[in-house]
Amino acid sequence: MNLTKILTVVFLLIAIGIGYYLVDGIMGSVEEEERIARIEALIIDKLKLIRDAEVAYKDVNGQYTSDWDKLINFIDTGRIFITQRREETKLLEYGAEETTVFVDTLGSVPVKDSLFTNPIYEKFENLERLSYVPVTGAQFELFADKIRRNNVDVDVFEVKDPQPVNPSRRGENSIKGPLRVGSRTEVTTAGNWE
Repeated sequence: MNLTKILTVVFLLIAIGIGYYLVDGIMGSVEEEERIARIEALIIDKLKLIRDAEVAYKDVNGQYTSDWDKLINFIDTGRIFITQRREETKLLEYGAEETTVFVDTLGSVPVKDSLFTNPIYEKFENLERLSYVPVTGAQFELFADKIRRNNVDVDVFEVKDPQPVNPSRRGENSIKGPLRVGSRTEVTTAGNWE
């Protein structure tokens, strides 16, 4: 074998090694992104359930809660009232109209039956684990309070993942920010993934 053939074989082996290294690195990154996407989908589903529970809690109790035990107990044993609204309009003598609004309570349903009808919530039957982030096991940060907007006190809540799996969501200066629903400073029930 002459030197040219030896160098050709050596360079071919080096090229194959570099190619394997590059493909392995790219595949590892793709698999990691898929893993993060799966975990974030689980977290988003749970945040949606918590949002629905907070909105129902506010509808029944008049304000959001920042206490996990109260929220879990509400989901487990609370009831949502079914109401019907109707209006009657009467024409007054001088041409004006008078509208009377009637709200009738038709009955009530358990919160659990109302909230857990969506198929994505079937996997969250263990209410004791409601406050915990899927996979990581950290506890969601739950905040509820009143803020002043246009000289009116309004209720707000926020539920946030304290330890994001996605590196681009970590830190105070991250562009995306940790997965959260609601806001401490704005009147919203939207999630930051929407």
